[in-house]
Parts: sequence; structure tokens; C-alpha cells
Amino acid sequence: MRRSSRVSAYVGSLLLAVCLALTGAAAAQASQLAASGPYVALGDSYSSGVGAGNYISSSGDCSRSTNAYPYLWNAAHSPSSFDFQACSGARTDDVLAKQLGSLNSATSLVSITIGGNDAGFADVMTTCVLQSDSGCIDRINTARAYIDSTLPGKLDNLYSTIRGKAPNARVVVIGYPRFYLIGQLCLGLSDTKRSAINAASDYMDVAIAKVAANHGFTFGDVRSTFTGHEICSGNSWLHSVDWLHISDSYHPTAAGQSGGYLPVFNSAA
Repeated sequence: MRRSSRVSAYVGSLLLAVCLALTGAAAAQASQLAASGPYVALGDSYSSGVGAGNYISSSGDCSRSTNAYPYLWNAAHSPSSFDFQACSGARTDDVLAKQLGSLNSATSLVSITIGGNDAGFADVMTTCVLQSDSGCIDRINTARAYIDSTLPGKLDNLYSTIRGKAPNARVVVIGYPRFYLIGQLCLGLSDTKRSAINAASDYMDVAIAKVAANHGFTFGDVRSTFTGHEICSGNSWLHSVDWLHISDSYHPTAAGQSGGYLPVFNSAA
């Protein structure tokens, strides 16, 4: 009886090991296929590379940068085709209307960062820079209410459309970083504002990740890679307010794209 139990346990362990090996091989194969087939990069300014410089002249106001993580990933992996559609200022409705034309059944990889503009990111930051702590927090609370009530439905509709147009693609949804290192001597916003902005970014990421998971998409969390590189860190990968280049404000630098976003996308793609 004991011998039979030992044999059964051994066989069970062997079968488990084989299944895990096969699962790992299948995941690796899927990743290789995603890397070799057509890649489409969607989304807003965090995907287009605003703030990273070296903009592609033909991209116009979309400000697509050769330092943006989609462009860097394409250069490193040479997929069979690369369609860089991400555009500064894009909201979910803009992606639906203007960025999905090249998706099809052959598309193997899609990346997207979206949702910040829907929730009024630019207005939140402007309010927090120019108004009092209470004014900043009130505007953030309005954004959080939108994230609760409206953004999930917007994302759900967009993600469903992406899946319908690219049924075989691996879809990687990448979030937003925390903006500030708290508790450091740093000119500019109060720690009250900084903490509220960070909490709002977390709130946004949680909401986006939940909808992405509901669609079987992979969520790429950049908060860990940006840790130690927030504004006020002394080695920031994010622009603070830049009055000479106002659109760069609160966007990743070239180092933020290559050191913050690209590693997360590499792991998820």
C-alpha cells in the first residue's frame, strides 16, 4: 500500500512537471510569435513619447518620438510590421475613431496606454499647480468620480473593439507612474497635493488593470520601475512643470521611456 502510494505520488509529480514545462513552452512560444508578427502601438502621449524628444516630423501634433517605448521595442525586435498610432492628447474615443485601422486577424501584438485624458489629467495638473490644496483635491475627487462612474465603460468598449479587430493579438495595457517622491525638500507643490496626485494615479491604474484583466489583456505596471525616479527624487524620469515646453510637463523623459516603460513592456510582450 505504501509502495503504491509512493508510485502514485511520483507519477503525479512527474505529470505536474510535464504540464508546467508544456505550459512554460507554450507561453514562450506565444511570446515569440507576438514579437515576430505585426505590432500596433496605440494610446496617448505616454505611448507616443511626449516629453522624450526626437519627434517624428510626419507625426505632427501626435508627437511620436523615436525615444518612446513602442519605437524602441520595434527597433530591438524587428516585428514583421510596426504601426505607430499613439497620439498626444488621445482619449478612448479618439483611439476608437482614429487608431484602429491597421488592426486585423494577423496582428500579433498591441500596446496601449489610455485613460488619463478621459479623466482630465491635464486639467487636474493645471488646477493643482495654480490653485490651493483644497482646490487641487476637489479637482482630483472629480476625476476619481469619473474613474468610478464612466471610465470603466469607456475602456470596456475600447478593449472589446480591439479584441474584435485583432482576435489573435497579445494586448498589453500599460499604466501610469506615480509622479512624486514624498517627504523630500523640493520646490513646487505641497506634499498634500503630491500625495493626492500619487493616490489618484494609483486609483487610475487599479481601475485600468481591472478592466484589462476582464478582457484577458496583460497589464504592465510601471510604478515599480519609476520608484526612485519620481519628481523630487534627484534622478527624475518625469518632467516637472516646464513653462518653456508646457506639453512636456508631467511626462516621461527619454530615460523614463527607456528605463521605466520599455522594461515593463519587454516583460509583458
